Amino acid sequence: MLKAKNLFIAALFFTPQFFFAQYTDVINSNRPGETMSAFAVGKSVIQAEIGIYGIKEKHDLLNYNANGFGTDLTFRYGAFLEKLEFVLDLQYQMENFDTPYTNYKKNNFRQTVLGAKYLIYDPFKNYEKTKNIYSYKANHRFDWHQLVPAISVFAGANFVGKNNPYSFSPESSISPKIALITQNQFGGGKWVFVTNIIADYISTDYPSYGYVLTLTHGFNSKWSGFVENQGYKSDFYSDAIVRGGAAYLINPNLQVDASVSSNFKGTPSILYGGVGVSWRYDTKYKETQMEFKKQSRKDKKKDPKDPEGVKNKKETDYQEQERKRKSKYE
Repeated sequence: MLKAKNLFIAALFFTPQFFFAQYTDVINSNRPGETMSAFAVGKSVIQAEIGIYGIKEKHDLLNYNANGFGTDLTFRYGAFLEKLEFVLDLQYQMENFDTPYTNYKKNNFRQTVLGAKYLIYDPFKNYEKTKNIYSYKANHRFDWHQLVPAISVFAGANFVGKNNPYSFSPESSISPKIALITQNQFGGGKWVFVTNIIADYISTDYPSYGYVLTLTHGFNSKWSGFVENQGYKSDFYSDAIVRGGAAYLINPNLQVDASVSSNFKGTPSILYGGVGVSWRYDTKYKETQMEFKKQSRKDKKKDPKDPEGVKNKKETDYQEQERKRKSKYE
């Protein structure tokens, strides 16, 4: 059974062309994968990404079986700048463990992280691909600029309560978490490759280092899917997980999803399945856009004392330009 499961997982990971993932900044959700995207949700935008999952574990050496379920919530808020968002990431899990001699339960917050993400480089800022009206071939050749990723950084803290069974220490603690995030867009934005390089629990006795690689491809403006490989290593616990799933966009502010995850080892073997929903509140952002457009119309009436419009000149919203550019492919 384990060999069959591993064969299926290997096929899932090495054949991404059969899976599709939504690529749209309409809602810009990180679900159902585990990577953070490089781009923020937008200034004044509130977004909640909620899911529930079931989990099954079997440990060959310790000879136990575990079954349970959990819930996760990611709350994202764009504030102060278009490139900045604040993130609250919570995960609560409950499990029943059965051994040949006893059974017991374990439940608590598996993860509580509070931090902020900032976009430090956008390859599409001040970039526009030139059109060659005389050559079809020149317009459809591979754009090497796609290899240049958007880059973001995340910095936050883990909050662990006292006597948490998912912690390596019985004491409460606060420890740093940092991540480097890159994002490439291919095929006019239909394919997206995101990487997260993570250092977690840095100041503790058991720091953890890991990565998450996610390949996504939009099938159409509604249906999508993804494949993902996640690995992490520490003296407390190490593992490698593959994940795949799909999402459906109900409307520009609402998305539902489903995914399945598993690993390759038997100490323990892990299988999860989950569903979730992502919801965005962007009314204030739209109001700001309307005010900006009204201001732009006023700017057309040039002041004789300011013919270049320097007084009314506003900072260009490059992320908004990118959203408009990518919407052409949806």
